[in-house]
Order: sequence, then structure tokens, then C-alpha cells
Amino acid sequence: MTVAFLIAAFNERSTVCEVLDRIADLELAQQIVAVDDGSTDDTAAVIDEWAATHEVELVLLRLPHRGKGSAIRAAIPHVTAEIAVIQDADMEYDPADVPALIEPIQRGVADVVFGSRLIGGRPQRAYLFWHLVANRALALFANVLYNTTLSDIETGYKAFKTDVLRSLHLTRDDFAIEAELTGEVCRRSLRIYEIPIAYYGRTYAEGKKITWRDGFRAVGVLGQVRLRRSP
Repeated sequence: MTVAFLIAAFNERSTVCEVLDRIADLELAQQIVAVDDGSTDDTAAVIDEWAATHEVELVLLRLPHRGKGSAIRAAIPHVTAEIAVIQDADMEYDPADVPALIEPIQRGVADVVFGSRLIGGRPQRAYLFWHLVANRALALFANVLYNTTLSDIETGYKAFKTDVLRSLHLTRDDFAIEAELTGEVCRRSLRIYEIPIAYYGRTYAEGKKITWRDGFRAVGVLGQVRLRRSP
């Protein structure tokens, strides 16, 4: 099965090429849809240069800066592969985990797979206690709302059958896209699996962008999606 990597990149010139290299090294039939989200560095130029020297199908979109959600929503119509994987451009998530991430979809038992940073079994950077608390609290809130057992709804690694991803009602431009994706797949009673993934988290000094404000937005979005009419 072919796999598309949807990459939203904002000022990630220092890491995006390593991400692309690691994707290219995977033994997968692949497509890359990269979205430069209005970067003020030369992220887009770096991606273009990389594409010129690699025999990988790569689509590069250039958008004004609106956020991760906007970039992911813009990428979806360009996906031609059977499986779509959301991939961050900052090397917090290692593409080496993707074969295991997509395996339940390839086997035909899953519609969606979340890579969890919180169920153990893979390397995890130890830092930012309050981020851990917030992630667990958001997962608990989602589980109560949707009667499920997810451990990590804010994970940056989510894999979808492409037709499933296209069917979701997505509206968010910001990091709350993660909560909206979670709410959408849960309210539709799709087959969701989790697998453990490695997490090489960055500090704010190293370029981390998500903040506590995004956590509050996620709570609101989870509630809003729960109240949507079923498709």
C-alpha cells in the first residue's frame, strides 16, 4: 500500500531535510506532501533543493502562515496514496516508527492509528512535567466524552486510511486540529488503534511551538465536535 506523508513546516529549515531523508530511507512506496506554512526562513527553498536531488514524489505547497491545521487541510486534497500519515518537520517524531504505525491499517483491522508517547516501550525524552499532565488530562477528557480509551490525543503521529481522512469534517487552522481529528474519528465509531512511538521532544529554546493556550483550545474543540451531528 502506498503511504503519503503530510508535513506542515513553519521555520524548520534546520530539521526538515533530516525528516525527509529518514522518510526516503523507509522501504515504503511513498508520496510526500509538504506545506510551507508561511515560514520566514528558507524552509521552502530547502525542501525544493532536497526534492531536486531525490527520486521521491513530492508536492510542495506554499501558504501564508495560518497554523498546522490549515497546512494539513491544504495537503489532504493532494494525497493520492492509500494511507496518509501526519508527520511533523521538527524531528520530535522519528519516521522509523511509521512502518509499525501503519501496520494495523495494512492488515485491514484499523481505519486510524495513533502513535502514543504515553504507553511506554519506546525512547522518551524526560522533561516538561506540566506538558505530561496536560496531555493526560486531555486524553481523559476525550475518553469521557467519547467513551474510548486513547492515551495520547495530541500526538503528532496519526495515520489514516486516506478515504477516511478525506471524509472528516475539519475546520481548525491551529494546533487544535489534533483535537478535532480525535473527536471526528471517535464520534464516527471508526476502528482506532494505538501503538507506542519514540518521542524526541524539544524545549521552547530549541523551537517548540505549542503552548498551554493550545491545551485550552483543544478542550473547547473536543466539546464542539462531540455536539456535531453525526455524518
